[in-house]
Amino acid sequence: MKNIIICGFMGAGKTVVGKELAKIMGCRFVDTDEEIEKEQGIAIKAIFATRGEEYFRELERELCRRIGETKNSVVSTGGGALTFAENVEALKKSGKIVFLDASFETICERIGDSTTRPLFQDKEKARELFDERRGKYLAAADYTVDGDMSARKTALTIAEIFK
Repeated sequence: MKNIIICGFMGAGKTVVGKELAKIMGCRFVDTDEEIEKEQGIAIKAIFATRGEEYFRELERELCRRIGETKNSVVSTGGGALTFAENVEALKKSGKIVFLDASFETICERIGDSTTRPLFQDKEKARELFDERRGKYLAAADYTVDGDMSARKTALTIAEIFK
């Protein structure tokens, strides 16, 4: 099986849906943010604070290149990963990209007042980022799925696409 790569804004449900989908499809689950944290031994928020966003993006690029050489996985990408053409290109080598198109209102409900998301500290700026990234997700995606549904329903919808 080729990889199923899930993209979308932070809080769209990429990790929760990805884990559920991997169970349904009987394959491995990879979360790019979790992989980077595991490899670096620190949280992404700490990477941003101590090394900066550019350092984090380089780690992300390298990981996308490595994932592009694998198969049989459901891959949940970080919110910014597929806003970069080289990451899209690397990941498309191994599979198809699904955009979880959740509304900004749903995302705000899911995130709440999270302090663990460096780019969501200012809701106005987060909305601008959401609007800016949405077009990039749509351009990268092979499929777009309603991200406002429950994680289970979303995972079942994606599984149906890849039957």
